[in-house]
Amino acid sequence: MTYNDSVQPPGISMVRNREATAKVLLDGNSLTLEGVYDVSRNDREVDLAKDAREQIESSRKTVEQILKSRKVVYGITTGFGKFKDVFIDPGDSETLQRNFLRSHAAGTGASFDRDTVRAITLLRANALAKGFSGIRLSVVRMLLSLLNEKIHPLVPEQGSVGSSGDLAPLSHLALVLVGEGEAEVDGKIYPGKKALRKRGLDPVTLLAKEGLALTNGTQAMTGVGALVVKEAEQLAKTADIIGAMTLESLLGTDTAFREDIHEARPHPGQLASAINLRTLLAESELIESHADCDMVQDAYSIRCMPQVHGATRQALAHARQVLEIEINAATDNPLIFGQQVYSAGNFHGQPVALVMDYVAAALSELANISERRTERLVNPHLSNGLPAFLTRNGGLNSGLMIAQYSAASLVSENKSLAHPASVDSIPTSANQEDHVSMGTIASRKARDILANLKTVLGIELLCALQALDLRTGRNQTGEPRAYLREGIDTMGKRPGVGIRRAYETARKHLKYLDEDRLMADEIKSARALVESGELVTSVEELVGTLA
Repeated sequence: MTYNDSVQPPGISMVRNREATAKVLLDGNSLTLEGVYDVSRNDREVDLAKDAREQIESSRKTVEQILKSRKVVYGITTGFGKFKDVFIDPGDSETLQRNFLRSHAAGTGASFDRDTVRAITLLRANALAKGFSGIRLSVVRMLLSLLNEKIHPLVPEQGSVGSSGDLAPLSHLALVLVGEGEAEVDGKIYPGKKALRKRGLDPVTLLAKEGLALTNGTQAMTGVGALVVKEAEQLAKTADIIGAMTLESLLGTDTAFREDIHEARPHPGQLASAINLRTLLAESELIESHADCDMVQDAYSIRCMPQVHGATRQALAHARQVLEIEINAATDNPLIFGQQVYSAGNFHGQPVALVMDYVAAALSELANISERRTERLVNPHLSNGLPAFLTRNGGLNSGLMIAQYSAASLVSENKSLAHPASVDSIPTSANQEDHVSMGTIASRKARDILANLKTVLGIELLCALQALDLRTGRNQTGEPRAYLREGIDTMGKRPGVGIRRAYETARKHLKYLDEDRLMADEIKSARALVESGELVTSVEELVGTLA
C-alpha cells in the first residue's frame, strides 16, 4: 500500500557528482556559494579567468620594483607582525618565506575534512585572483593544481584567532606548495613533496611577499562557513517537511499557515516557510478528518513553525550575503593598487565571526523546536491519543523513548556551542594585534551545531513516521488499528500531497518499529537520509521547488 502511484524520484541531491566537467573560472569577483560547494563536494576543476591572470602579473611587477629600489615596505622588505620594523634584505627573501611558513604553521587538533580543505584552497586562490596580493601567477596556478589534482593538505582546525586572518591554517596549506607539511592523495597521507610528486608536480620556491600572500586572509573561517550555510539552507526545507509530517501525526491544523496571516507580518523567511507548509499539507485527508473538532489551537512548536523556521531562514540569507562578499574579497595585507602598496586590515574576520555566531544560534533554534515536536510525539499526555513512546507493546518495548533523550542531549549541547565566539578577543604578537575576531572558532561551532541538527531532525523523522503509521493503521502487524481521538476517524486517511511523497521516500530507508531494535542504527539511518537531501529532492519533484 502506498500513498500515491507516481514514480519515485531517483536522486540524493547532496552526494558527490563525479560527472561535473565544466571548469569554474576564478576572477576574484563572481564566485558563489554554489560554486564553492561544487568544487568542494563535486570536485569541479578550476581555472583562472584571463583578466585575473593579467591583474596578478601586474601587481607582481610592483613587488619586483620595490625589491629593486630596496624601499622599506611592510611584508615585502620587512618582517611580520611585531617585526614590522625589521628590514629584510631582498637577498634573504626566499629564506624569509620558508621561515614564515614553518613558524606560522602552528595549528593543532584534528585536521579539517577533505571538502573543507578544498573550500579553503579555492577561496585563497580566488582572493589572489583579484590581483592585489603581489604573488606570481605560477604560484596561484600551483594552488589550482592542488584542487584539480586532488592533493589535499592536512590543515589543523585549531590555532587561528581570526586576525591577521587564518594564519596558522593557511600556513599548513601553503607548506605543501613548497614540498613540506603533509597532504592526502587518493586516500593516503604523504609528506608534502611526495604528495606533489604523486601527481607529477614539483615544489615551488616562494619569493618576496608570497608567503604572506598565501596565508594572510579569512579563508579558513569563510570556507567552513560557506559549506555550513549552503547545507543549512537545504536543512531548512527538510525541517519544514518533517515538521509538517509531525503536524499530521498530532492531528494539527493548517489554519495557522494561511497566507493572510503571514502577509500581516511579512518577514520573508516566515512567508517562505508558510508557503512550504501549505504546499506540503495540501489535500490532507487527515486534517480534513478533524476539521470540526473542539481543539482550539496547536502548541507553539507546531503552530509557530513559519515564525521559527522562517527566522532561521533569514539568518541564513543574511549569512549568505556576507559570505558571498567575503569569498570575493581581497583579505591579505599589504594590498597593491597599481604602483601603491597600502597596509590595512582586510584580514580581520569580524564580519564572518559575527554572522557565523548568528548562524550557530539560528541552527540551534531549528534543533530546539524539532526536539519539542519530538517530545509531543512520544509523550502520551501531549500526542492526541498516540501510545506512549510510539510503541504498541509498552513495557516489553521502550519504543522511541530514548531517541528523544538523545535529541534532548544534542540540543542542550548546542546551547553551549551557540555561545558567541565573536565577543571574545585576546591580544597576539606582543599586543600589535590587540583585537581579534575568533571567526574560525565561530564557523567551527556553527558546523558542529549543524551536525547535531541533522541528527535531531532525523530523530523527529523517525518519530513522525511511526506516529503517522499508528494514526492511520498502516504498517502494523496483526489486526490494523488506528490510534484515534474520540469522535475522529483517521483509519486509512492520507496526509497532504507533499507528506505522502516524503513518507514513501523515507519508508524506503526507515522501517516501521513493530518491536525494539538497536536504536543507534535507526538514528544513524535517519540522520543519513536527512543529510542526503533525498527527502527534499523527492518532494520537490512532485510539488515543485520549495521556497
